[in-house]
Amino acid sequence: MTVGTPASAEVQCMASRLEVENLRSAPGFLMASLALWWQARRSPGALGVALKAEMFKGVFWTYSAWENKAAIYAYAGAEPHKSTVARKRKVMREATFVFFDAPVVELPLSWDEIRRRIAEQRDSAQSGH
Repeated sequence: MTVGTPASAEVQCMASRLEVENLRSAPGFLMASLALWWQARRSPGALGVALKAEMFKGVFWTYSAWENKAAIYAYAGAEPHKSTVARKRKVMREATFVFFDAPVVELPLSWDEIRRRIAEQRDSAQSGH
């Protein structure tokens, strides 16, 4: 939480599950992910950023909290994020993104909660809702 953010405030969160096509792609994907994690941490409007890598599964999880959606979109459109995503898309099997509001007082959410929200999004997308 940044100084001056009221405890009663809600922030915009983004979580993702990213899976690479094969385990040979995992180390390079991790290096790229760490660079983007570092970029996100320094981005205007970022309140918190987390990355979790399950290297032997080829699965990467992200979770971030932002002051607003505009801050997320500014980060996503900035370099190196923009070109890295375009490059790494070629080694992706699948990706799921979830955006939601959360009260500042509930942050950070647990990885179990992040997984639940992403699974709910994936289930909804697969069933066509």
